[in-house]
Amino acid sequence: MGIILAGMQKLSLLDFPGKMACVVFTRGCNFRCPYCHNALLLSPGDNITEEEILGYLKKRTGVLEGVVVSGGEPTLHSSLPEFMGKLKALGLYTKLDTNGSNPGLLKRLVSEGLADYVAMDIKNAPAYYEMTAKPFSDYMEQIEESKAFLMEGNCDYEFRTTVVGQLHSPDAMREIGKWIFGAKAYYLQKYKSTDGVLSPEGLTPPSDEELRALRDIVKEFIPSVKIRGEE
Repeated sequence: MGIILAGMQKLSLLDFPGKMACVVFTRGCNFRCPYCHNALLLSPGDNITEEEILGYLKKRTGVLEGVVVSGGEPTLHSSLPEFMGKLKALGLYTKLDTNGSNPGLLKRLVSEGLADYVAMDIKNAPAYYEMTAKPFSDYMEQIEESKAFLMEGNCDYEFRTTVVGQLHSPDAMREIGKWIFGAKAYYLQKYKSTDGVLSPEGLTPPSDEELRALRDIVKEFIPSVKIRGEE
């Protein structure tokens, strides 16, 4: 079975650092994070074919520089390497967005030169993962393996955390800083309550001042930490 593709954002100037890119969304995820803003991707729905996406990309040769493969969780799809190989064959840079739960496939994509850039979600400090990434089923070992692999410098990468007022305390952010100490790049992005959020009840974004305070806590361990869209 081929990769299940839920849709495409034809142009993004923000999702792939330094690249004018298209964003492709895979369907399905193994987590149900309450603040997920792509809830429609978690269950069956209307899809788009590989041929449609590749056809569009061929028409944009010389304009688009890269493709972001996002989701959902792309590494749930065993045919992901074949799809990303087709993107590379078009001369495009590729970026993978992942929750880090499939280190084996992540390593394959990087080792085969199919992923030029990886953005891995850091849902929370390890002690709080279960309350943030539901149903967790103890993926911590796999997430730790993916985190360590990226921090070895095998490819260009970033870590990122969507900050929710009720889920990310100063203590949790301090523990994240210790956990990914030495990371090349770490971004905080503010949770936004939109119609597409999975379970928004009781969730609010931090204020700008609160988010900056959390950034400053993490800076003790990761000087390069930034707030996405602000710095």
